[in-house]
Amino acid sequence: MEKPSELSIDLPDETSTVDLGRRLGGVLPRSGIVFLSGELGAGKTTLVRGVLRSLGHVGAVKSPTYTLCEPYSIGDDASICHFDLYRLGQAEELEFLGFRDYLSSGSLLLIEWPERAAGWLPAPDIEIRLNHCDSGRICDLLGYGDRGQTCLVELAA
Repeated sequence: MEKPSELSIDLPDETSTVDLGRRLGGVLPRSGIVFLSGELGAGKTTLVRGVLRSLGHVGAVKSPTYTLCEPYSIGDDASICHFDLYRLGQAEELEFLGFRDYLSSGSLLLIEWPERAAGWLPAPDIEIRLNHCDSGRICDLLGYGDRGQTCLVELAA
């Protein structure tokens, strides 16, 4: 795999995390894979809320910890699937969830805790790592391939 593009952003509070999500929503492709990693409470779902808000979703955005997947239809042309794999026992369980169908659906897949399915998931376009730092967070973004790298260039502009 080629060397990814990298971008690091300070997030001092929840508002800045939502704002970054909004900015991401403006540059993400409408299909692809985004990995979101970080400890519990790092802000993964908060970032997803910002992405969904930027795309026009006005309802609640909850963590799919128990459902494993929350699908969102945005307008007539966008489908986003928010996954939380924290409770996944084995990567093979994704097969029972119909994950291959999600992969072939042309949707944007936002996947929290992708390390729980290591070796089973395809490579992401963007990998987002949220880490606690002092009273805020540091968000490290890695863009892979043309789509991921283009997103990071547009986000940094």
